Amino acid sequence: MVESSEDEGNNKKLYALLHVSPEASDEEIRKAYRQWAQVYHPDKYQDLQMKEVATENFQRICEAYEILCDETKRQIYDIYGMEGLTSGLELGPKLNKAEEIKEELERLKRRREEEKKAAHFQPAGVILAQVSVPSFLAGHGLVRAMSMTSEIQSQVSKNNVIAFGGTLAVKGSDGDAAANAVFRHQLSSVSSVEIMASAGLRGLIGVQTTRQLSRNSRATMGLAMSLRDGSINLSNAWNRQLSTSTSANIELNLGSDSSIAVGWRKKNQKMAAAGEIRIGTSAVGAVGRYTHRFSSKSHGRVTGKIGSGALELEVGGGRKISELSTVRMLYTIGIQGIYWKLELHRGPQKLVVPIFLSRHISLGFAAGAFFLPTSLYFALKTLVFKPYFRRREQQQALENMEQTRTQVQEAKAAAEKAQQLLKNVAIRKQNKQSESNGLVIVEAVYGNPKAVKNSNNPEENNNELASQMMDVTLPLNFLVSDAGQLKLHEGVKKSGIMGFCDPCPGETKKLYVKYTYGGNRYEVEVDDLQELIIPQEGHRI
Repeated sequence: MVESSEDEGNNKKLYALLHVSPEASDEEIRKAYRQWAQVYHPDKYQDLQMKEVATENFQRICEAYEILCDETKRQIYDIYGMEGLTSGLELGPKLNKAEEIKEELERLKRRREEEKKAAHFQPAGVILAQVSVPSFLAGHGLVRAMSMTSEIQSQVSKNNVIAFGGTLAVKGSDGDAAANAVFRHQLSSVSSVEIMASAGLRGLIGVQTTRQLSRNSRATMGLAMSLRDGSINLSNAWNRQLSTSTSANIELNLGSDSSIAVGWRKKNQKMAAAGEIRIGTSAVGAVGRYTHRFSSKSHGRVTGKIGSGALELEVGGGRKISELSTVRMLYTIGIQGIYWKLELHRGPQKLVVPIFLSRHISLGFAAGAFFLPTSLYFALKTLVFKPYFRRREQQQALENMEQTRTQVQEAKAAAEKAQQLLKNVAIRKQNKQSESNGLVIVEAVYGNPKAVKNSNNPEENNNELASQMMDVTLPLNFLVSDAGQLKLHEGVKKSGIMGFCDPCPGETKKLYVKYTYGGNRYEVEVDDLQELIIPQEGHRI
């Protein structure tokens, strides 16, 4: 079970590190910094190993102080944590509201993602192999036509992108080729221009410009000239974001094949739908597509086309077989015949194999062509795919568990080293409180609720459970004030406290404390983000 308010707690780690409230004043933060600096200043230690541990924790304290004592950085950290600071977010006269900060952070995140993608060449390609069963049965060969398209795109500078591509196509004994190049320049944050040229199958030169008209609308205008006959084509497109999941567009083409089209798209986590109506001088038609996601790994799709040159229904589905790869199988029936289509997508690369089955449409053949691959798919899914993916997921889970276990062991080792530097002061405080019958932390454990609950009966905890908690008695004794009180602030994850760590990442955690005060015994258990104030009469055993 993942913890609630996880993000909120993560945005308070620096407060936990300095042991101050998220509402602490600048003076309280400075006071806490000085206290921790006295404990962890490297100059205090002669032993090289102790000096190394002190240096590491002193740097953490200095970083926390530097952020929390700066009003601007603290405001960004309180809202978006360390991510907001590392994104380069800055506040100013025009950026001082939470909504404005959020919008600016999202913009910076998108830009950073785009820069990351553009930091290297981006290859893309499609291989299309048209297979014909009737042709094969007639002895004329299985592959009727084949084509290969590829493109390489590169960010040559901050505002310039260049792309080169080409196409090779073979059908029977005939073949052809084409090459194209595109240069894209970002004129400003809202507009760009592209210059393109193509030679071969469809030789042309052209220019296209795009401008963001408003936050929700964009316009594109293009002009192209054919190198074959010198004809001019003018294109205009307008796109409007109707809502967070819906957009609409209008496209107008003027030239040798003039047309106007109106389209619509809707997409959310469960489904995606799109439709378009196009009216042109040579053809009229409409197309609609609906995709439904059954899970994060599988989906189904229905596509319909109707017009002066097409009448077609396509049904199928796909499954994600790895982080980058998806397999899709589609069944198509229309006036041109019956097809199967196999698609393999791996990143930007795609292999498409349309399998032509028959030009003659009969009810029996159409039903058989649909149910045969469907039955085969479900048989393979049940007997092959599911067991394979289940084994692979189990293996991945084991690997992740091992990786997490290693990270937890390293974090525990670092926390224990940090505790060693607190030991002398913690013991002095404990002895002083014990002499005056004050607050003494007898036992404190933090981690998995079940492990924490069984801390008084260690035999009930197996090795796995025992590894999901840690002893934090020493750091809590260090945090006891001279007045004999201890306060852990609400909304602050306790794993961020100096000498603590997260012994079970992603799971709920509790803190169990057993203490003595005024000669009486007490115990209390609190959630990870819950405030703790001791001593309290309600904790008495």
